[in-house]
Amino acid sequence: RSIAMITGNLRRERRIELWNRASVIVATPQTIENDLITESISLRDVGCIVFDEAHRAVGEYSYVYIARRYREENPNALVLGITASPGSSKEKIEEICRNLGVEGIEVRSEYDEDVLPYVYPVEFEWIHVEVPVEIRGLKEELEGIIGERIKRLMEMGVKIKGDSKKEILEIQERVRELIRESPSRELYEIASIQAEILKLKHAVELLETQGIEALKKYLERLKREASSKGGSKASKRLFSDERILKIVERLETLEIQHPKLKRLLEVLQESLESGSRRIIVFANFRDSVEMITSFLKEKGIKAEKFIGQSSRNGERGLTQKEQSEIIRRFREGEINVLVATSVAEEGIDIPATDLVVFYEPVPSEIRSIQRRGRTGRDTFGRVVMLITKDTRDEIYYWISRRKEKIMKRIMRRRMMKEGGEGRRVEESQRSLEDFRKNSQIKIIVDHRELRSGVVKELKEMGAEIEVETLEVGDYQISPRVCIERKTAEDFISSMIDPERNLFRQIEELSKNYEKPVLIVEGENLFRVRNVHPHSIMGALASISIDFRVPVLFTKDSRETAEMIYIIAKRELDSGIRNLRLHAKKTSKSDDEILEYIVSSFPGVGLSTARALLEHFGSIRNIVNSDEKELQ
Repeated sequence: RSIAMITGNLRRERRIELWNRASVIVATPQTIENDLITESISLRDVGCIVFDEAHRAVGEYSYVYIARRYREENPNALVLGITASPGSSKEKIEEICRNLGVEGIEVRSEYDEDVLPYVYPVEFEWIHVEVPVEIRGLKEELEGIIGERIKRLMEMGVKIKGDSKKEILEIQERVRELIRESPSRELYEIASIQAEILKLKHAVELLETQGIEALKKYLERLKREASSKGGSKASKRLFSDERILKIVERLETLEIQHPKLKRLLEVLQESLESGSRRIIVFANFRDSVEMITSFLKEKGIKAEKFIGQSSRNGERGLTQKEQSEIIRRFREGEINVLVATSVAEEGIDIPATDLVVFYEPVPSEIRSIQRRGRTGRDTFGRVVMLITKDTRDEIYYWISRRKEKIMKRIMRRRMMKEGGEGRRVEESQRSLEDFRKNSQIKIIVDHRELRSGVVKELKEMGAEIEVETLEVGDYQISPRVCIERKTAEDFISSMIDPERNLFRQIEELSKNYEKPVLIVEGENLFRVRNVHPHSIMGALASISIDFRVPVLFTKDSRETAEMIYIIAKRELDSGIRNLRLHAKKTSKSDDEILEYIVSSFPGVGLSTARALLEHFGSIRNIVNSDEKELQ
């Protein structure tokens, strides 16, 4: 019997070879999902699928698609889902069961007889620290500014019962809805003030739970945003407030460490002296991870930061290679302490640790359980939680505890039901026969779209999917039709982010395809960000008129897939069959080349270039014309 590991790092041919040869396969879900979409593999002969960390089987996560395909392809499908943290609501647990096709639930704790021989006791310790006087003073100043902003909202007619973050977010959502229906200057001012309040609340949370250094870095980022051309109005308004500027000045002179750092150092030194070899310190924010790591290194502790791969706020993440190297050093004892964000909670092969430290509590029962699970695997474990008194730390701790109790209660009740409730694919779900399968329909999909739900929907409709790296667009339908898909959030982001220039993308689409199409997915286009509707309408008008790119709107990924499928079918029915599978840019016509050259002149856009060429007939005539003729 052979065991094989399949990941996206392997070539497709090698993955198929291993799939056909091995008896037991250990694989990353995204890789299996992608290979199913491209018909590289089949689940017909798979005897059982085990889904580790089964609580992930929600939304668009790969588990959901794999389980559905398994049930469709294999009448004897056998599924086992394993998780230590299914969630704290009945609805969430039911959703996981439904998505995986789970019919029965077995609950085990560390005290059950069949589990007891394989687990080790874990000691828990809670260390409470006081907020320093200086930090308390800054906190009161920031809360005073928040109070003034809330008072201003109430004067403008906004009904606010309290000042919780949850309530502010709910009000913000209602205001965005009103802006979409009937925009006004007053509503935009309310939205901006709400954004200020949320930024200030985050500043208070950082100050009281992380300390001066974390607040300083956060305010520095806000200041850079306020001074930038595309900075938000909320940031600009905050830094026009003299009190905020004075707080920034005071932070430069304060050198007070949060008491958590001192207690953390004491805990680590004591643990290392007692023989601990591997310790993980979890922190919620990257800035905190950086600060803690630097502090520990200065004190002679062999510590290293461990963060995700994405870049944020101008700071790059770790590459997969760098992450692997850090884990190797941690495993071999070159590093004793790993200071990590949530990326180390699950899904990464980190060796068992002697001690796990929560630099602050988390309000999620799932994350709390996953973090604790990093210790007590091979020997006795220990968990230490640092809590700042009378702050959000205490609130988050009790929220997590309450959710965990609810989760256990729900699972016990669910297990007591004889035979379960028989999870089957609901009749209301669309079957594959809802769309006529047509093996002639081929769509080239950019590999970055594989994570969207659109590709899976297209596959279920019967389209043949070819995955490539497209230079332009996301879905190539035919030699003349290419579709760019943007979610509402992505559309707004690319509008205001110069590095993701929306119009440059649309221009490339327009230049390289005879029939380009833009699909905007989502019903909240005018509510995603505090961007004036006129700006959004202006962008849509420019795309449609200046670039001659039709804009289609869809509700969700399923509707987007239906639209793409219909467009592909029309192309096929019209006789356009020669779909090039190399997914390269199409060659430009003579007219397109002329437009490209003229549009590169200073101050000349694509629409002006077309008008000039239509009037003068050639580049030579444009260049030789005088100022009067150009007017």
